[in-house]
Amino acid sequence: MATKEDKRKLFGQILLEKKLVTEDQIKEALEIQEINGKALGDVLVDLEYTTSNRIIEVLSDYLGMEVIDLENVDLNQDVLDKIPHSVAQLYRIIPIAFEESTITVAQQDPLDIQQMDDLRFLLKYDVKPVLVERENVANAIDKYYPGGHESVDEILDKFQHDLSATNDSMSREIIEMEHLKEMSNDTPIKSFVNLILLQAIIVKASDIHFEVFENEFRVRYRIDGVLREKVPVPVLFANGIISRIKVMANMDIAERRLPQDGRIFLTIRGHSVDVRISTLPTNHGESVVMRILDKSSVSLDLTRLGMMPDNLRTVKQLMHKPNGIILVTGPTGSGKTTTLYACLNHINVTGLKIITTEDPVEYDIDGIMQIQINPEIDVTFSNCLRSILRQDPDIILIGEIRDLETLEIAVQASLTGHLVLSTLHTNDAPSTITRLINMGLKPYLITAALVAIISQRLVKKICPDCKEEYTPGDDILHEIGLLDHDLQDRHFYTGKGCSSCNRTGYNGRMSILEIMSVNEEICSHIIKQSSTETLREIARNNGMQTLSESGLNAVYNGLTTLEEVARETSIN
Repeated sequence: MATKEDKRKLFGQILLEKKLVTEDQIKEALEIQEINGKALGDVLVDLEYTTSNRIIEVLSDYLGMEVIDLENVDLNQDVLDKIPHSVAQLYRIIPIAFEESTITVAQQDPLDIQQMDDLRFLLKYDVKPVLVERENVANAIDKYYPGGHESVDEILDKFQHDLSATNDSMSREIIEMEHLKEMSNDTPIKSFVNLILLQAIIVKASDIHFEVFENEFRVRYRIDGVLREKVPVPVLFANGIISRIKVMANMDIAERRLPQDGRIFLTIRGHSVDVRISTLPTNHGESVVMRILDKSSVSLDLTRLGMMPDNLRTVKQLMHKPNGIILVTGPTGSGKTTTLYACLNHINVTGLKIITTEDPVEYDIDGIMQIQINPEIDVTFSNCLRSILRQDPDIILIGEIRDLETLEIAVQASLTGHLVLSTLHTNDAPSTITRLINMGLKPYLITAALVAIISQRLVKKICPDCKEEYTPGDDILHEIGLLDHDLQDRHFYTGKGCSSCNRTGYNGRMSILEIMSVNEEICSHIIKQSSTETLREIARNNGMQTLSESGLNAVYNGLTTLEEVARETSIN
């Protein structure tokens, strides 16, 4: 079956054959499409290389699809009610017919296979597409969905009346269990949870937070490392929504006194998504966090992690070391695991045996043996490592070094000819040495085993669609420590905010790195147990670029802002 990308390439070829556009115009449109995600035809129309009418004619002939003029169609309100305004607006579609379990929708991009998958997942109907012009859809949405509500508000409106009548006489704390089950299976609540998950995937959220307070129920997405409230939800519906999540994760909905963990496997937008669920009892109800592990949204290609060229080259060189320990450090959420996965993907060849031990296994990588830690049956990092060493591996990944026992076995593995990769929670590369000594590892073992330390942070990238040059204020320059001579011939950029970045000015994140290679001079100071400051000074003299310097390099290249560097780094 042809993929969406394949079909778009074929469609572009058809446009060329019909001499509606040139090869250079197609190439330019495809490059823009990679950035904004629009339909190829829409990009070409926006560039004024062709017209919407011509695109529709070619699409209709190419796909054998009917073209609908919405201005000449009398739409039934019952059919319109099948799709909320939020969904119609999000996907630029209009429902025009419904028969049995199939809904016919007019859409402007029939090549968007993912859109069809989204709609089937969200609506629980079979979806039949027909063609319509872009302006036709926009006019119809304005005509048939006047007012334009917030996305979740429309779904809430569907079940607010029914649930309010049921729950008005009840305290949230004494809702009967049978009623909770009914609420969790209520269709509007199912639609609400589905929409939340779908929107989270679309905006590339890493987590969804459901938080219950005395008079408030907050739903927040963590996007690019920052929590953003997306959905105002009446506190009345907290129990039903949380119960629905617990049912989906096969958790005990009756147990609200103890923390629980669960897991949901979904197919959204044509690919598998693993959702980890954690519940925590609070004084006003259960707090729920959904961690979204979507492999398609995470690049496991080293070249696409946003590293600066010098850092990328150094990391690639380190990954080809025959033995020793390489540590990736940083706080929670700094991208350590993703970097290690990308490193493994880079060196994953048939001539090497790679085994990982993780808690949890976040992404499956073909050709790599991955082990899930389970302390309940005594499958710990240290126990796994002992068994792994008997499996004749070349490269070992330890999800996290948490104790001296695991650390000592990792050292033993590195000294017996294995390359060991792992993570540690430290603020920067030099302080990692102090942390290893404080954990109880002898300095001579550190010098014998340690190859390099990579300290990492993630900074938000400036949105390319609204990027503009600006003059930074004196406050941020002072905070960063830049002087007048540092500003000569420098240009600074920021994002003013647009629809592509949800008005934030940022779109996506990139890695900034501090890489400390352990050479003879550093080894001598490790043996002496020199201070972190001394180690940092020596490392810098040997060419180490600090986190802040790496961040400023990204700023000077127009990739991020001074504010982001100041937020994520300490100036050394």
